[in-house]
Amino acid sequence: MDRQAERVYTDQASVLQLESLIDQLPTDGHVVLVMKDGSSCDGVVSKRPNVQVFRDADEHEGINGRVQLQRPDVPEWSRHVWLDQVVRVEHLDSIMASES
Repeated sequence: MDRQAERVYTDQASVLQLESLIDQLPTDGHVVLVMKDGSSCDGVVSKRPNVQVFRDADEHEGINGRVQLQRPDVPEWSRHVWLDQVVRVEHLDSIMASES
């Protein structure tokens, strides 16, 4: 996996925010991700994401993470989303919605 990211984070608040998002993204959970730019995307989490060490364009090392979404109705569709661009996670399945 590529270890380059547009943005990396080292401050505790940002890392905690990324980890909080991960807690909301269980494997096989059907979610809508609301993005910072106002767009949204939905899909099923193919594998629970985790934070990882990346380098930005200036070679600064820090933390970020990606989640892969898939669509069961379109098997060839897949999208990787950078966690730092997610504002909110909405759950479309009953498992996480009932735990909230």
